[in-house]
Amino acid sequence: MTANGERSWRDGVFKQRGTLLALPALSLVVFGKPSGASMAAGVPLALAGEALRCWAVGYSGVTTRSDRVHAPQLTTAGPYAYVRNPLYVGNFITALGFTLAFSGGLSRRRRTLLSLLGLGTMLGVYAAIVPLEEAYLRQTFGADFEAYAERVPRILPRTSPAQPQAGSYDKDVIAKAETRTFLTFGAMLAALALKARAG
Repeated sequence: MTANGERSWRDGVFKQRGTLLALPALSLVVFGKPSGASMAAGVPLALAGEALRCWAVGYSGVTTRSDRVHAPQLTTAGPYAYVRNPLYVGNFITALGFTLAFSGGLSRRRRTLLSLLGLGTMLGVYAAIVPLEEAYLRQTFGADFEAYAERVPRILPRTSPAQPQAGSYDKDVIAKAETRTFLTFGAMLAALALKARAG
């Protein structure tokens, strides 16, 4: 496959990432069977993932909602001082939390299948788009991105923030950038409550 061909399919995954990641969430709603214990374990984890996402969005801004890879500046402050992809780490933590919450009453086999479907889809999507994003950052910011990538890991966070840091937190951007995420999160909580009540 040519470089342009590889970029083309990765661009396609990037543009459709929301739809692709909605499918596993829908499967949780349809096939899930929550229990009191699973909700007690999963919901706080999902909230922690969303908190990390909000922290990251406060630094990265509304560009996270674009259908093309774009960054007006190289942000290395806040959660970006610990890990290069805090949005995706936060999303994965949220997805893990909801997977736990929805699957407590399922058999081990069904719980495993649902987990593999959801978390596997997420890993596949991110494995496709992270190289695309990093190629853009490398081309746009050159040596600055290379130095940042040497200091800060891609997925597993550092235990202390890397220096130097660039970027500032803007709490006002969260309402603009995260409305859809908050609606989705609320819908998942409502579905969880309805399924738990239905028993």
